[in-house]
Amino acid sequence: MTHEIPQEIAALNLRPAEECRYDAVSLGEVMLRLDPGEGRIRTARNFRVWEGGGEYNVTRGLRRAFGLRGAIVTGLVDNEIGRLVEDFILTGGLDTEFIHWVESDGVGRTSRNGLNFTERGFGVRGAVGVSDRGHTAASQLGPDDIDWDKLFGEYGVRWLHTGGIYAALSETAAETVKTAVSKAKEYGTVVSYDLNYRPSLWKSIGGQEKAQEVNRAIAPLIDVMIGNEEDFTASLGFEVEGVDESLSDLDANAFAAMINRVAEEFPNFKVIGTTMRGVKTATVNDWGAIAWSPATGVVEAVHRPGLEIMDRVGGGDSFASGLIFGLIDGQPLETAVNYGAAHGALAMTTPGDTTMATKAEVLKLAAGGSARVDR
Repeated sequence: MTHEIPQEIAALNLRPAEECRYDAVSLGEVMLRLDPGEGRIRTARNFRVWEGGGEYNVTRGLRRAFGLRGAIVTGLVDNEIGRLVEDFILTGGLDTEFIHWVESDGVGRTSRNGLNFTERGFGVRGAVGVSDRGHTAASQLGPDDIDWDKLFGEYGVRWLHTGGIYAALSETAAETVKTAVSKAKEYGTVVSYDLNYRPSLWKSIGGQEKAQEVNRAIAPLIDVMIGNEEDFTASLGFEVEGVDESLSDLDANAFAAMINRVAEEFPNFKVIGTTMRGVKTATVNDWGAIAWSPATGVVEAVHRPGLEIMDRVGGGDSFASGLIFGLIDGQPLETAVNYGAAHGALAMTTPGDTTMATKAEVLKLAAGGSARVDR
């Protein structure tokens, strides 16, 4: 008996796994995250070190939580910090062949590696992120620095993921995104994009107006668009009416109405995924997600009011990787969005940008499992 592929999955027209070296590849910057733990950046005397990056986190999650084959396309300066980041990437299980290494000038005048100082927040004190990423090797990565024909043609990639954080880093980065996405489409690779709007990245180069100019130029090339309410508003210019902090049924309806407007303007979107978060405190959020495809319309994941959070950074990236895994795995969209919501929820129970969840934990939670002790 053959398994019938849901219409929303068939529409993606994924390349067969046996034709491709990689299930998923991310294009984006990988920074060194310095974490003061329970304390504050401004008073820290010790930092725990991780790696992270909005685009990178997604494919790392697909590799570590779900066992898919992945690689990262990025730029790093060839010094001790760059090699430390590489070591983290190798630990995460991603192929490093497509890291573009830049010779160090000794002090970082011409190119450097990105740093991200992040405190988790607690209760009424919100999370704080202070990035130090100007003139980085990744932001200077040009369209001609990567052999895209080798990556997408000779090797083969089923899924490319990139996003608005990387596109915001420089004019060069935005052009590199456009080239990568165009080449991926040429070879039949599905492309997803997380809008991931960060005001701090855009404020000195034109703010929301520039963000919309860049992201609206990229959007017609995307198959799967991911974001939250703020992302779609700030990055694509879609307003959502009726949204409040409680994430009531009215909110879900408002999000659904927004998604339908997005789909009308960008008919190339085969799937849209949106997280819904109501922030009560830094450590208690309402958490949910919805998704859309032409075949299913809007479907909603299990809503989790009052979700307890240890570290919210990376929760949206883990939503994206769970959603993408479900789609690659051939699951119906409703199942895939529940994988995404469950994975995001689990990722926020541990420190650092990247997931520490397992596939079994994600599937258990998505199916309604509890937090009782597993023995």
